[in-house]
Amino acid sequence: MVVLRMVILGRQGSGKGTQSLRLAEAYGCVHLSTGDILRAAVGEGTDLGQQAEAVMNSGGLVGDDIMIPLVQERIGKDDIATSGVLLDGFPRTADQANGLESMLGARGQMLTVAINLDVPVAEVTLRMMARGREDDTEDAIARRLDLYEAETAPLLDWFAERGLLATVDGLGEESDVFGRLQAVIDQRLA
Repeated sequence: MVVLRMVILGRQGSGKGTQSLRLAEAYGCVHLSTGDILRAAVGEGTDLGQQAEAVMNSGGLVGDDIMIPLVQERIGKDDIATSGVLLDGFPRTADQANGLESMLGARGQMLTVAINLDVPVAEVTLRMMARGREDDTEDAIARRLDLYEAETAPLLDWFAERGLLATVDGLGEESDVFGRLQAVIDQRLA
C-alpha cells in the first residue's frame, strides 16, 4: 500500500482546512495542522511544548528551533508511519521544508506531493470578510496575505525545484475543488 505524505499550501480563506479534513478522511492519513501540533505539545507538557507555550504566551511566533523538532517528534509516531500524513501550516519557510525533507529522509520516506490550493487574493479577502470575525478587518486581512506571499513564494519554488509542487484551482463548489485535489493526488500515488 502506498502511503500519502503531503503538504497543503494556500492563502488564508482558500479552503485548505475544509479540504484537508476531506482528504485525510478519503486517504486515511493523519491531518496535522501546526495548531494541533502546538496544542498537543503544550498539553503533554513536553520540554518543547513548554518552550512553545512560553513563546505563544508572550505573543511571539514559535520559531523553527522549536517548530521543526515538534513536527519531527509527531511525524515519528506510529500512526503517521502506517497511515501517512497531510501537513497543513507546515512547512512555512524553506528552512522548515529542509527540516521536513531531512526528517522524512531519515526514515526512508519522502513527500508524495505539495499542493498549492490557489484562490485569488480578491476572492479570499471576500471570503474572510464574510466570516464576520472581529480580527478580519480589511487591513488585517491585507497584512496577513502580504505576509503569506512574502513567506510562501520561496517555499513554492522549493517544492517546484524538487518536482513536488502541484497547483490546484481552489475556485468553485467544495466538491469540485475536492475532485481536482483527488485527481492530482491519485496521479502522484499511481
